Amino acid sequence: QVQLVESGGGLVQPGGSLRLSCAASGSIFSVYDMRWYRQAPGKDRELVAAITSGGINHLADSVKGRFTISRDNAKNTVYLQMSSLKPEDTAVYYCNADVWLRGSYSAQKYWGQGTQVTVSS
Repeated sequence: QVQLVESGGGLVQPGGSLRLSCAASGSIFSVYDMRWYRQAPGKDRELVAAITSGGINHLADSVKGRFTISRDNAKNTVYLQMSSLKPEDTAVYYCNADVWLRGSYSAQKYWGQGTQVTVSS
């Protein structure tokens, strides 16, 4: 009974900035790793960024220096700050998280619905 609700997607000009948010809700005991993936038309889904509950993060080489991942554990929310956006960043961005539900014996992986990011002039 976990929902990952995303917000912040939209249309932005090249060189612009955008911040994506993803909040996990439900009968949650704990949220572990949180991630952002993206998928462009005709391409495989790829990992963009990841962050542990302790704040250790990973960024794909293609976005290093431009994107930043962060989280607010009190809100069970992960953010993706995107700057210096390029047309090739255009994709559907998906939130992903490992969540341990109350009453469950293990954590499971959940996905958000995806949000469109379009970089175009």
